[in-house]
Amino acid sequence: MSRLLYLQSGGPTAVLNTSAQGVIETARAMGVPVCAAADGLFGLLGGRLLDCDAPSAADIAQLGRLPGAAFGSSRDILPPYDEAPQLWQQLAEVLQRHGIRQLLLNGGNGSMETALLLQQLAERFSLPLSVVGIPKTIDNDLEATDFSPGFPSAAKYLASSLREVLFDMRSMAQGRVFILETMGRHVGWLAAAGCLAALPDEAPPLLLLPEVAYDEARLFAAVRRQIAAQGYCAIVVSEGLRSADGRFVAQMHADKVYGHEQLGGAGNWLAQRIQHGLRLHAHVAVADCLQRAARHLLSAVDARLAYEVGRKAVAWAVAGQSGVMAAIERFATADGCDWRVVPQPLAAVANLERALPAAFIAADGLDVTAACRAWLQPLLAGEVALPFADGLPAMRRLHFPPLAATA
Repeated sequence: MSRLLYLQSGGPTAVLNTSAQGVIETARAMGVPVCAAADGLFGLLGGRLLDCDAPSAADIAQLGRLPGAAFGSSRDILPPYDEAPQLWQQLAEVLQRHGIRQLLLNGGNGSMETALLLQQLAERFSLPLSVVGIPKTIDNDLEATDFSPGFPSAAKYLASSLREVLFDMRSMAQGRVFILETMGRHVGWLAAAGCLAALPDEAPPLLLLPEVAYDEARLFAAVRRQIAAQGYCAIVVSEGLRSADGRFVAQMHADKVYGHEQLGGAGNWLAQRIQHGLRLHAHVAVADCLQRAARHLLSAVDARLAYEVGRKAVAWAVAGQSGVMAAIERFATADGCDWRVVPQPLAAVANLERALPAAFIAADGLDVTAACRAWLQPLLAGEVALPFADGLPAMRRLHFPPLAATA
């Protein structure tokens, strides 16, 4: 029996499982058996596959309402063949043993590099395998797509939370400084979303982006101006904030598996600088995993397109299309804009990183431009109702039994 294999890779998002729902429901409608790798590439290497045909239709609908990575994820990457020929041989044997004919990898730019290598693996071992990438990352750093599923919902959560905090700050506006630290590593898309938090009659939060070197004199001058004008100042700082020499201001350690820097502490570092230089106390909040797990505050645009990239990926892979990612393309409409899903070559995405463009960064480096606001705002549109039980989101774990090898 031939099957379609689905893998989740990298950090979760609030809509990662919505893409999984799109994959499974589409494959079922087409009569294609589906399995998933437990813990992503790590589980695939060990032949640990899960049967996605066993759960009921109601369970798969529930899957799309869950944050996290329902099948487990990993940050493992596939090295080139010359570095690990035995590993490639092991993967080829697993794929053959389970009759895998379509492979969908749901992840970010490093995962798209692995998807490209998996396509090369199929060619090297003459496997009848179609490989399609499904985009996912709250960092929004994928090339060749208007946005990455997961980013709009994370941006909505950050901007909404900061707007609520601004009302709190106005209540006791006596030299108050609030710092919100976001994820984003090398790029400032998440921090930029803070620009949407302020009301029209108040100063926008100051934004510290990885794309702009930290300038303490400039920041302190801006903080003084906002304190003088309204009594409080909000700052959004990316975890990837860099000093003028290019070094991260807060790098904890390097990830031994995935190769990325593990960042954290930029908010507290900045609070200490403000305390020392301005004699102002700053409250610090670190959004951390909250920004990618906030399923209760989903962007409807995000949910719709997350499902659609999963649906399209199945249709293309079953039709024999390979070596592409299901990218999102924005187009103008009479009412503003909308999005469609189009194929983009994996080579145009793999291991590339999209930074916030210069045209989106204000001249003072502490804000974004009107063009950035206009680009961001539609992504946050709409809400998705979430059932509640006993006053809390109604969620339950789903069970996917192990898949038996094909005889």
